[in-house]
Amino acid sequence: MNSKTNFLSFLTPDLATEILEKSSLELIPKGTEILRTEQYVKVLPIVIDGLIKVYSRFNEKELLLYYIAPKESCIMTFYAALKNTPSKVFAITEEESKVLLLPVRYLSTWLKKYPDFNILFYSQFNLRYSELLDTIGQLLIDKMDKRLYFHLKKKLDITQSSSIKMSHSELANELGTAREVISRTLKKLEIENKITQTSGSIRIINSW
Repeated sequence: MNSKTNFLSFLTPDLATEILEKSSLELIPKGTEILRTEQYVKVLPIVIDGLIKVYSRFNEKELLLYYIAPKESCIMTFYAALKNTPSKVFAITEEESKVLLLPVRYLSTWLKKYPDFNILFYSQFNLRYSELLDTIGQLLIDKMDKRLYFHLKKKLDITQSSSIKMSHSELANELGTAREVISRTLKKLEIENKITQTSGSIRIINSW
């Protein structure tokens, strides 16, 4: 595989070459909405570097469904593209991200021609299904303090950071709750010596 396709090393060389020839590689700024709810999908993203978060909207509330990390794509976008139906989710870049945008008109051909392309999305489906079950379990069983703690821990793990810099409102949007609830819960976690908050930065200092 040549240097131009090194970042697609998780695919076979022939598929990587064809994808690169027909797709565009873009550097997308942090906080950019790359997919809107009810939008018809024209391109399918594969994250090369960075992080994208995928949400669902219920009336006036939003809920973070999953992150798209490097070497991953969006199974909800993939399904909408194949069925030519409006997207049920929206996606925003968590940080500046290098994203390969695959024109959806080639998907059917690639799925037939390259078996490993199917495997990529079957594995994505399994991953997202497992994450969805975890989310449902947390909503049904866990109290907000535990949900928030493990949400923060997941963000730290996936971004490989030591601290999180985001507003209480942003955290509330990700967890589908109110800013006031997040503020109270963060204070509770801080009193319990599980986190610290300084200058808009949140750091985990003790395990649950």
